[in-house]
Amino acid sequence: MKDYEVIAQRNQKRAFEILKELQIVELWEKYGCKVNLIGSLAMKLLVKHLDIDLHVYSSGITEEFSFQIASQIAKDKRAKELKCINGLYTDEHCIAWHIKYEDFDGRTWQLDIIHIESGTQYDGFFELMADKIERNLTDIQRDTILRLKYETPEDEIIHGVEYYQAVMEDKIETLAELREWVLKNRKEGGAYWMPD
Repeated sequence: MKDYEVIAQRNQKRAFEILKELQIVELWEKYGCKVNLIGSLAMKLLVKHLDIDLHVYSSGITEEFSFQIASQIAKDKRAKELKCINGLYTDEHCIAWHIKYEDFDGRTWQLDIIHIESGTQYDGFFELMADKIERNLTDIQRDTILRLKYETPEDEIIHGVEYYQAVMEDKIETLAELREWVLKNRKEGGAYWMPD
C-alpha cells in the first residue's frame, strides 16, 4: 500500500471517530435537523487536509436556533474555535459554522457545518455532487486524486472539486499539470462541477 493510501485510510478513520466523540450528528438531529456528510470524507478522498464537511437542514432557521445548537459544541474542551458566517439573508440561506477541533495528538481538524434552510437553492446539491463523483470515479482516478492531494504542499490552496474535475474530466495526472489546469479553470465564487 502506498504512503498516501495509508495516510488517507488513517485520517478517514480518525474523522469518523471525531464525529462520534463530538456526537455532532446526534446533536443536530436532537433539534429536529437532517444531517448529511458531504465532501472528501463522504467520497473517501480525505488525505492530508483535515476537514469534515456536514450539511444540516431545517426549516425556519433563526440565528438564535442555530447558535443554541452550536453552543453545545463549544462546551467540548477540544473545540478551540467556533466561527460563524451568517448567510441567511443571501442566496445560500444558511449559517456556516467553522470549528477548529484539537485532536488528542495535537493535530487541528476543521469541521465545516453548514446549517441550510430546507428547500432552498443548495438543498441537496453537494450531496448529489458527492454521490455522482463517488459513482463515476474509477480506481485509477481515485488513486490519482489521493496522490495529487498528498503531493500538494500544505500552504497551497487547491479546492477539492478542482482535483475531481481536473482528473475525471480532463485526465490530469501530475501536480504540475494540475497547477496549470487550476490557473486556466478556477472559477470565482466557488466551483459547482459534477460529472454527468
